[in-house]
Amino acid sequence: MSIPRKLARATICLCGALLGACSMGQMVARSSLPIIESGNVAMNRETDLDLARAAIPANLKLVEGLIQELPDNADLRLQAAQGFYGYAYGFVEDEDNRRASGLYRRGWEHARQALAASGFQGDLAAMTTEELKRQLAGLSRRAVPALFWSASCWAKWIDMNRNDPARIADMGKAAELMERVLALDENYYHGGAHLFFGVYYGARPPMLGGDFERSAKHFEKARAITHGKLLLVDMLQAEYLAHQLLDRKQFHERLIAVVNAPSDIYPEMALVNAIAQQKAGRLLAKEEEWF
Repeated sequence: MSIPRKLARATICLCGALLGACSMGQMVARSSLPIIESGNVAMNRETDLDLARAAIPANLKLVEGLIQELPDNADLRLQAAQGFYGYAYGFVEDEDNRRASGLYRRGWEHARQALAASGFQGDLAAMTTEELKRQLAGLSRRAVPALFWSASCWAKWIDMNRNDPARIADMGKAAELMERVLALDENYYHGGAHLFFGVYYGARPPMLGGDFERSAKHFEKARAITHGKLLLVDMLQAEYLAHQLLDRKQFHERLIAVVNAPSDIYPEMALVNAIAQQKAGRLLAKEEEWF
């Protein structure tokens, strides 16, 4: 049966309106999402630090270009947050704290957008702790990635600006975000929330809120989740907890184990392990100075 001429014309007009509402750039951006995800997986498996250092900035700008087309896409925002965090931590902060601060801040801004898409409302930095806890209690497990990368980028930005009392006061709020991650999915990102708290409680003396016993338990939990294959665990435990305890033996033994670990111990996190090995070598060079 033929379609009436007026109905056919109306259908064509409707299709034209829909195509106009979805630009070619948006369609290309959406079709690129699986490629971006695959690229992230490939980068995590990279063992050549020089290659990774050269490649990551271009990847970040590609993701930000896609965000220009799809500003409300939470997955892209999280890719950007994770990318800026990883690049700043792995390749910038040991050489240029000011630049690292800016990169962590950019990651935080992207993560906050993803958090808003998960249902979080309001200004994280401005709200009271009570209001923050109330909102966090209403978030479900689907908010875990946004919570994790918001807390991670925010905490590192604060750490890069630790001489600013206003920034230090926000660290407790970043910890509240990560506490919610622990409650919802402690295994997320290779037990990353436990690593966060291993550093959080191990980096400070007890009089300033540190808790060495809690720190050690979180490091052990992260080690159990990753079956001892994530070298970042031992590297961070040496850098923060063993250093605070003035335990030179533990400091040395953990870092030597990291440096000597095989490169294929954890293929899906090979880049992070390579970064941990490089940082462990730098920490060992400070042993005489620190102890």
